[in-house]
Amino acid sequence: MEKRLMKLMNSLQEQDIEMCFIHSKENVFYLTNFYTDPHERLMGLFLFKEKEPFFICPQMEAGQVKEAGWSYEVVGYGDHECPWERIRATLDKRDLKSIQKLAVEKEEISFSRVEHLQQIINPEKIVSVEQILNEHRVIKDEKEAAILRQAADLADYGVQVGINALKQGISEMEVLATIEYELKKKGIREMSFSTMVLFGEKSGQPHGNPGLKTLSEGDFVLFDLGVVLDGYCSDITRTFVYKSYEEKQKQIYDTVLQAQVAALQASKPGKRIGDLDLIAREIITNAGYGDNFPHRLGHGLGINVHEYPSMSHTNDAVLKEGMVFTIEPGIYVPSVGGVRIEDDVMITKDGFEVLTKFTKKFTVIN
Repeated sequence: MEKRLMKLMNSLQEQDIEMCFIHSKENVFYLTNFYTDPHERLMGLFLFKEKEPFFICPQMEAGQVKEAGWSYEVVGYGDHECPWERIRATLDKRDLKSIQKLAVEKEEISFSRVEHLQQIINPEKIVSVEQILNEHRVIKDEKEAAILRQAADLADYGVQVGINALKQGISEMEVLATIEYELKKKGIREMSFSTMVLFGEKSGQPHGNPGLKTLSEGDFVLFDLGVVLDGYCSDITRTFVYKSYEEKQKQIYDTVLQAQVAALQASKPGKRIGDLDLIAREIITNAGYGDNFPHRLGHGLGINVHEYPSMSHTNDAVLKEGMVFTIEPGIYVPSVGGVRIEDDVMITKDGFEVLTKFTKKFTVIN
């Protein structure tokens, strides 16, 4: 934690930023090891060019911040107190001169909170700290990698639970509930996102909503799920067919699998990120399904289930050792259904490691 904090403070100094306010629960966790959702309450971290940092949070969580390993000042406030007055008083004690540059998470902070900061600090310029933090967080250390591997194992388990629950007439929501119940028995309190279990033509909706649709012979069955483990996310998609299939379904599946494997095999340090998307997209387009692949190839993965970098064909950044992301091409055909195959991938010194291990072989569930 201390190493991450010092690295960020060094980056701020290099850009001559006198003060930084960080309040998103993900970045707070990354820098302090304290993970919570404050909901509407203010929680945040104030960093300075030359002064000691402090942490502002509800009084009821102040002790937990210290227990998580935060060794600097914690400023707690009660529900009937104004946190901005506590912040003002704490800043006054630090005898700060005029602030030229204040850094905030521009993509996350509300206009109301910016107004409060301006009233207290009145900086000449407000800049974004997101890109700095993205560049720091995108490279996972050994501890993060170990947690991500465990989270991926649990995602694999969730898919198996889903398969085991399949039977004629069962609904999407019944299968979904079984998956999440069994994962909770493993100690998982939170899923990475809303679990998707989609049958038949509904699998042709890239972000479909599970409901009471029941399973029938010949249906595609799409599982998209992930867990949060020790603050880190996993994300897997697997697609199967139930009892029988038509040749077009297998053709779609084989095309997606070919695209996914080709993008995987191209993954190595120094490779342009956008090229992975183009490799997969070319295979799907040549098979006649280019218009049926409407989304990017994948996304970064870590504390957020969707984080930097975006695995889009427009991304000119290159892969680096320690990056973790998803590769998830898909084909979605109205009235037929869809196939998506998604793995969690980590870049190694010489290539890649696939964290999600569940089989990708075309499988008929009986």
